[in-house]
Amino acid sequence: MSGFPRNSDMNVITSSIKLKVPEETPGILFKNLYLSCDPAMRGRMLILEGSYAESFKPGSPLNGYGVARVLDSGHPDFKKGDLVWGITGWEEYSLITSTRGLFKIEHTDVPLSYYTGILGMPGMTAYCGFYELCSPKKGEYVFVSAASGAVGQLVGQFAKLLGCYVVGSAGSQEKVDLLKNKFGFDEAFNYKEEPDLVATLKEGIDIYFEYVGGKMLDAVLLNMRLHGRIAVCGMISQHNKFDNPDGIYNLINIILKRVRIEGFLVLDFYHLYPKYLEMILPKIREGKIVHVWMT
Repeated sequence: MSGFPRNSDMNVITSSIKLKVPEETPGILFKNLYLSCDPAMRGRMLILEGSYAESFKPGSPLNGYGVARVLDSGHPDFKKGDLVWGITGWEEYSLITSTRGLFKIEHTDVPLSYYTGILGMPGMTAYCGFYELCSPKKGEYVFVSAASGAVGQLVGQFAKLLGCYVVGSAGSQEKVDLLKNKFGFDEAFNYKEEPDLVATLKEGIDIYFEYVGGKMLDAVLLNMRLHGRIAVCGMISQHNKFDNPDGIYNLINIILKRVRIEGFLVLDFYHLYPKYLEMILPKIREGKIVHVWMT
């Protein structure tokens, strides 16, 4: 699929199933409670060679991250009534045969929907990309693109808790106000109203959390400080430009400023999930980290 998805590209299909796992199979039957529509799903609407995730198949349900309750289980690690988060289908009920990337929900004193955000994949993405890849230090300048999203808002708050100076970009004044007034960013700007991104980022950047790509990345490369770090987890500006992506022209600055750029997938860091919960749950309960859904 090229261009933007349309309503006509999708159908709602009704069918009947037995609410029982087939005998002698290790499957798990879910009742889906929450589903998350994540940017990474756009790439799975293409036929990509060597991708980390299988492309969606026309005529079959989409799948992505969600929260579900176990209705029946043939797997020894899951029982009826368990709450879980992980990959599930965009459907009312799902029969899952692989438990890879599936996590039991042990903490229910927070909204279950948080497990599609701050306590799920977006939270882990922010945590691993910022702390594990960027090795942040107090006082450093941090820039976050797409900063009002589920990942960016957390990166900015993590950086502020560490004592960094944080700037974020977003696509509307409402989101800019949210970054400064709700999430505590030091500065924020609407990239749609900035004719000169290079001048906007003139203070210099030690850490860039990359979610956009294209012209934003090109401007950032001109403003990176010596030994800066860039964690790349998304290129959302290019999601509908696969046939003609924006070029990057300032790559020589990677050499001149000894910048380290590293792409990553959260899938490689899920072994750190218990460590993440130990860090994030107290901060949620104490109100030191907040989570806002953006539409």
